[in-house]
Amino acid sequence: MPNKISSSSYQVKSPMAITIFGHLLFIAITTLVLVWLLHFREGLAFSSSNKPKIFNIHPLLMVIGFVLMAGEAIMAYTTTPTSRKNHKLFHMILHLIALLTGIIGVIAVFKFHNETGIPHMYTFHSWIGLFTIILFGLQWILSFLTFLYPGARSSTRSRVAPWHALIGITIFFMAIVATETGLVQKFIFLGLTRNQEGLIVNFIGLLILLFGISVGVTVLV
Repeated sequence: MPNKISSSSYQVKSPMAITIFGHLLFIAITTLVLVWLLHFREGLAFSSSNKPKIFNIHPLLMVIGFVLMAGEAIMAYTTTPTSRKNHKLFHMILHLIALLTGIIGVIAVFKFHNETGIPHMYTFHSWIGLFTIILFGLQWILSFLTFLYPGARSSTRSRVAPWHALIGITIFFMAIVATETGLVQKFIFLGLTRNQEGLIVNFIGLLILLFGISVGVTVLV
């Protein structure tokens, strides 16, 4: 009997502890990204004669808006104690925010390339990044139609749910890969070494990896 109680207690507390760790990583990553773009880079602007400011909208929205918000959406089921219906709605709203900010982030980098004469879609980072955004959008639309409105029959939702979770976490980790390759690409393009900016970029990448792992664990536990 004591063993059963201990196991039950572990099952309840473990996901919440991991979720809290994920939230702390969210704050740390957001802080480092803002320090990097506002202090070490040229700042932020969607329209400017200083073109790097336009580019900086891209990592800001893709990291904080897309990856971190998508991760928070996945962890929504363990973040707050509320009804299943509210969890589902919160999950979908956060994913919608992630999708919209991701789209704006892609528009920003295309705008930067257009105004600076840089070719589009010539790196692995750009390939996997755009493919991830497209899959993410399709997943959201299909999920909305299946689980929210008009909503499929209960039996259909039950069959679809495991595939929804599997495909969703796969797309999320594709976003992690796209982000990490983007950071490596920027590190190389800027010629960074063991200076302060280089350390910040590397730590952003490391914390994003840990964030992805924490989100994945909350799904498995």
